Amino acid sequence: MLQRIRLAMILPVFSIFYFTWFSHIERNITLADRIHVIHMALDDYIPFCEWFIIPYFLWFAYVASVIVIGLFTDEKAYVKSCIFLFTGMTLFLIVSTIYPNGHHLRPNTFAHQNIFTSMVAHLYSIDTPTNLFPSIHVYNSIGAHIALTHNRVIKEKRWICNSSLILCISIVLSTVFLKQHSVFDVITAFLLVVVLYPIVYRFDYATILAKKQIRQSAR
Repeated sequence: MLQRIRLAMILPVFSIFYFTWFSHIERNITLADRIHVIHMALDDYIPFCEWFIIPYFLWFAYVASVIVIGLFTDEKAYVKSCIFLFTGMTLFLIVSTIYPNGHHLRPNTFAHQNIFTSMVAHLYSIDTPTNLFPSIHVYNSIGAHIALTHNRVIKEKRWICNSSLILCISIVLSTVFLKQHSVFDVITAFLLVVVLYPIVYRFDYATILAKKQIRQSAR
């Protein structure tokens, strides 16, 4: 129980660190500043679709629930998911700080009004179109799905993993269909996953450390 409490403390500690830094760059980096505008030609061919606000908002519950599930079902998977997610999020903060960026993709008006466009309008009002890449919505969605597929308890429940994959893909698509991100942000998020996945999930650090200790003892 004490071990679980210690592991759980990782979350509030990192949250304070992350949101303090993120709030600072959100306040100090605006479209009025000299920022690097993110844009790819493909962005112009992707239509705006307000329905994607549903998976976009589900992202918050999705990532949080995966972390909590890991804490109570597989502590090793929980630790690895935290390392994976928090490393990517920290790199995002560093990129946003040294390379201020934003986009001009958001529509000025909506073609029609409904509950979904109202939700998008609210999102636009509280989330600035700056500090975009790599997309944390994309990166953490992939990270959450990876965490479930590496959880020794959950990975056997195929319906959960399949549902997770569908939600993950929906969230990734939502970032570009809501004009929250450029395709560039999505691509860089995938690249970050490709780099960090083998470092976090493929290397068996316990075995490597044990072998190193054996070699040192043999000398």
